[in-house]
Amino acid sequence: MTESRNNAVLAIDGGGTRCRVACMIDGVVHSVETGAANVSTDFDGALAQIRSGLDQVSDRIGVLGAKMLGFPAYVGLAGVTDKQIAQRLRDALGLTCARVEDDRPAAVRGALGAQDGLIAHCGTGSFLAIQIHGAMRFAGGWGAVLGDEASAQWVGRRALAETLCAVDGTRLETGLTRKLLGELRGTAGIVRFAGTATPAQFGAIAPAVTCAAQTGDTAAVEIMQAGADYLERTARRLGWQTCQAICLTGGIAGHYADYLPDDMRSAIRPPLGEPLTGALALANEVRHEHL
Repeated sequence: MTESRNNAVLAIDGGGTRCRVACMIDGVVHSVETGAANVSTDFDGALAQIRSGLDQVSDRIGVLGAKMLGFPAYVGLAGVTDKQIAQRLRDALGLTCARVEDDRPAAVRGALGAQDGLIAHCGTGSFLAIQIHGAMRFAGGWGAVLGDEASAQWVGRRALAETLCAVDGTRLETGLTRKLLGELRGTAGIVRFAGTATPAQFGAIAPAVTCAAQTGDTAAVEIMQAGADYLERTARRLGWQTCQAICLTGGIAGHYADYLPDDMRSAIRPPLGEPLTGALALANEVRHEHL
């Protein structure tokens, strides 16, 4: 291929579960998926996943890797917490015309496009964002230790905590608490698991909670309501108005819909696209900035 950087852009969207690398040439998207890429928790591992994706895309489109690294690029990656780590990543990849940010702006642009609205993302981690006239404002996304309320890992941790409360007799046992106590082989097993579990491993418990909530399990319902209350409270503090759309993204976010107040529930809309779509749109912005 002989495409120039005038009609080709590069986009990278990476998080704690997967990394996607894409090149769009003349409106055609060529993308690949690799493993987890969080530059705060494992910079070298994330770098390896991104490089693998770049190599695969380079082979697919028939453009030398060195040339492709000169394409206008947008990199939205979990763990980019300041300008220093963004510059370190840009230098390590050899990108010469790139904007490097965390993974939230791409998710917002993908879900909302250019329209005003709110995104509540609850996957392994969580964050909320509001977009007004193209400007974005964020809340959350600070990780499992300091935040990520209403995320899948938060739900899993809360379920285990409620199970231990049931053992203590400070809350009633439920089907969910008995199930978790049995599966993890008692209180010692729960404590042992929690001492080493990753956010993804905590998050793997969340489907049991959402399923139990659908049957009216009181422990599960209380956890889901607490998560929804956090989403409502944070959305209103960000300035969400009833005339604005709400997109619930991430594996567990949709499960909160029934626990939200009527005005928020009626504003829920399906996302326009995925984070990679948003990353490609932002890469096009980089291209226009350098024309």
